[in-house]
Amino acid sequence: MMTKKPDAPAVPAHHADPGLRGADTWIFDLDNTLYPAACNLFQQVDHRMGGYISQLLDIAYEEARALQKGYFRQYGTTLRGLMEHHGADPHAFLAFVHDIDYSPIPADAALGEALDRLPGRKLIFTNGTVAHAEAVLDRLGIANRFDGIFDIVAADFVPKPNAEPYHRMVADHEVSADRAVMVEDIAQNLIVPAELGMRTVWVRTDHEWSHGGVGNEHVHHEVEDLTDWLTGYVEALERDKA
Repeated sequence: MMTKKPDAPAVPAHHADPGLRGADTWIFDLDNTLYPAACNLFQQVDHRMGGYISQLLDIAYEEARALQKGYFRQYGTTLRGLMEHHGADPHAFLAFVHDIDYSPIPADAALGEALDRLPGRKLIFTNGTVAHAEAVLDRLGIANRFDGIFDIVAADFVPKPNAEPYHRMVADHEVSADRAVMVEDIAQNLIVPAELGMRTVWVRTDHEWSHGGVGNEHVHHEVEDLTDWLTGYVEALERDKA
């Protein structure tokens, strides 16, 4: 008597999305996307930004912090505001603010395995620097999983969510937008990718700035844990091929 095999686990609807299934390029944001937001690296960077502005403009730290936040809201990054209004050296600023302790980031072997099994190119697109990205990837143990890093320097210091760096990144890395997926923790940074024809994945965090624009059609998929989601996705792909 033959024993009936148990049914395969149901494939979540978002894993069956043909826009994801047809992708040949996966573009990942870095901070709070590839590692948990609970690592809170931004707190360190945020503090150093205030210190840099205080030194640069010879003002009290509290005044520097207020200026910092105002520029972030107006320009998308504090750096852009400092360049526009104070002629700040972007390279000096970026080196200073990313001189931080990366030890809160844990290694993530499961993420590395999921990336290994994920078909297509993998790129990093960050408002940080290549050096910062490499430090993060090294801590995660996934440094050799990516085919390129497009950073704020390559973007001529124009940050996401402005449209220009997306267009530059697509051109520089010869990305076919209609066969690409963009993964981000800041929902408004997915507006331009969706307009370009990419599928978009929002990695939910508790940070207030992460949620701007949530609920609009440019957010195709919401993810609580990127490693778990990617693992489920590649397992679904492999079941289909079996």
